[in-house]
Amino acid sequence: MRGEENKKRRREWNTDDDCQELLPLESMAYTVTPTPAGPVGSQYCVCKVELSVCGQNLLDRDVTSKSDPFCVLFMEVNGKWMEAGPRSSPRRGGSSSGPPEAVCVVPLDRTETAVNNLNPAFAKKFIIDYHFEEVQKLKFALFDQDKSSMQLYEHDFLGEFSCTLGMIVSSKKITRTLLLGNGKPAGKGMITIAAQELSDNRVITLSMAGRKLDKKDLFGKSDPFLEFYKPGDDGKWMLVHRTEVIKYTLDPVWKPFTVPLVSLCDGDVEKLIKVMCYDYDSDGGHDFIGEFQTSVARMCEAQDAFPLELECINPKKQKKKKNYKNSGIIIVKSSKVTRDFSFLDYILGGCQLMFTVGIDFTASNGNPRDPSSLHYINPMGTNEYLSAIWAVGQIIQDYDSDKMFPALGFGAQLPPDWKVSHEFAINFNPTNPFCSGVEGIVQAYSACLPHIRFYGPTNFSPIVNHVARFAAQATQQEAASQYFILLIITDGVISDMDETRHAVVQASKLPMSIIIVGVGNADFAAMEFLDGDSRVLRSYTGEEAVRDIVQFVPFRDFRNAPKETLAKAVLAELPQQVVQYFKHQNLPPINSEPA
Repeated sequence: MRGEENKKRRREWNTDDDCQELLPLESMAYTVTPTPAGPVGSQYCVCKVELSVCGQNLLDRDVTSKSDPFCVLFMEVNGKWMEAGPRSSPRRGGSSSGPPEAVCVVPLDRTETAVNNLNPAFAKKFIIDYHFEEVQKLKFALFDQDKSSMQLYEHDFLGEFSCTLGMIVSSKKITRTLLLGNGKPAGKGMITIAAQELSDNRVITLSMAGRKLDKKDLFGKSDPFLEFYKPGDDGKWMLVHRTEVIKYTLDPVWKPFTVPLVSLCDGDVEKLIKVMCYDYDSDGGHDFIGEFQTSVARMCEAQDAFPLELECINPKKQKKKKNYKNSGIIIVKSSKVTRDFSFLDYILGGCQLMFTVGIDFTASNGNPRDPSSLHYINPMGTNEYLSAIWAVGQIIQDYDSDKMFPALGFGAQLPPDWKVSHEFAINFNPTNPFCSGVEGIVQAYSACLPHIRFYGPTNFSPIVNHVARFAAQATQQEAASQYFILLIITDGVISDMDETRHAVVQASKLPMSIIIVGVGNADFAAMEFLDGDSRVLRSYTGEEAVRDIVQFVPFRDFRNAPKETLAKAVLAELPQQVVQYFKHQNLPPINSEPA
């Protein structure tokens, strides 16, 4: 399905720290460092993900029986796998099929041991904090348990697989070949990893009213409101929701309200909840009217045509008065449980993030052969443009199954007639501007520099409108299958501000977000204006953007920061923008389950 969508999209272009001290040679390669204090990751954790692991056709390391495999999960820290020593001693049989060279890793967890089993399905799950804006590299290593030791070098190595968490969640389930330390396949051994979001995204929307509630005010009627409680771990009732106050009535009708099921009943629809009704007093001494206990399952019996009526009881009055009936009726007019989908729900459902890069080739960048130019590629093989491409691209590429990305340039004169273009393929193939992965974008960028003339002006609107045309086609989707992301890297002031503002306002109606990274030391006030964090962006016609889709970040703020910091800042708002669009359009994830 995804591959077909991406192929269709391409066809459409044709129409328009150091490790611990090294271990001795005989030690095994998995050098475990202490788990750092606190969670590994950033403040932007989207949710927790549960990973299930199965193995198939594992190597048989035991002579008289089958292997007894277990799986260990490692996470890369400090941005790289740090080689920390020589290759381990040969395994049984004299082959160098052990784990690869030692690396600094954080062991997150390990499964149980599956006794005498070459095709294990491990019951123990791995639970990880998921951070969209980070590259979270994982390593799954399988071992044949030989002893009761916790030291991995005491067990036979069966193979490993490395990937990012983004790769797993974007596919929901992956099956890959296990590799030995020498990079060769571990026989016919395979590993299957499946991801599931660990959160209850169900919410309940209640519409409630009251009838003939007790009168509590001396010179008028009551001012009733409701409070909802659930049992706490300490056995006491814990407040989870309070309605608004309805003034001067014994027959209130409260506004419909929505509460997460986890908040209301810990996700257990059979759990008893207590509802208390009070008469509001401005001094805070609210008068108790009555209460009742019910459950979400019971309230869900209410439908528009068949409301659920519950007696509101005041226990003190009930004890004192023999003919006491109730203190009024609380009516559940309607009740509906739905799902409040998260970003990861959409990704696990199969939503593809369609990534496009727009690069500024205007003359203000300077001659790319001059070391002072922003396009000058230094001896380390990079510049601020390339750093921005890598920072964003290495995250996004995990969420596009075929990893084919259009890369466009603007503001340059092109051969052979040297006309200025504000929308050209940097691989000089206008019918197929797709580059293979981030590496392909980098190669096309480096290759095009000697063949173009930097010129001007700095016009954004052609590239914004270009991507918007494809995003507009995706609005025909019946489920959340595609979302478009345009990364624009620029050095200066926008020349076509009115047209760009109009283009962004129109794009705000589409499944599309725009990331702008400003390189160099120019005045980026216009970029801040497009980023609607502090005000609503308006077109020159006066039309307002329906949502904020622009995120601007000046590269200079991150020159001396770790490279991961730029990606976190640039991508921080993207999950929220994706969810906001699909919710506004009432589009569920592909193959979403009913609540």
